[in-house]
Amino acid sequence: QLHVVESGGGLVQPGGSLRLSCAASEFTLDFHAVGWFRQAPGKDREWVSCISGSGSSTIYADPVKGRFTISRDNAKNTAYLQINSAELEDTAAYYCAVVQWYGSACPKRRELYEYWGQGTQVTVSS
Repeated sequence: QLHVVESGGGLVQPGGSLRLSCAASEFTLDFHAVGWFRQAPGKDREWVSCISGSGSSTIYADPVKGRFTISRDNAKNTAYLQINSAELEDTAAYYCAVVQWYGSACPKRRELYEYWGQGTQVTVSS
């Protein structure tokens, strides 16, 4: 069964860094856009960032622009989300999702994504 698995979450202090990974299983990430979403307690799941299948296009939500970096290594079948300058508001469960996507960009709408991971918790606290 096709699926993706997130890892790398944990506790980080404000201003600290963390790198999340999204590993694909039973399929290759080539020609798949990868999106990262997050959901804080009591809030809707929100889109954070996405990267095109080739990696040439990346898009970020305004709250994370300049602090988060999305990347991918197709040879390792893995995508990443680097979190820098972590803020308290970044505390959430983070999910990666993938969809077969041949366009040059990547989708922001969560309903377009086909496969989702189970999430990894990121807690920003001093």
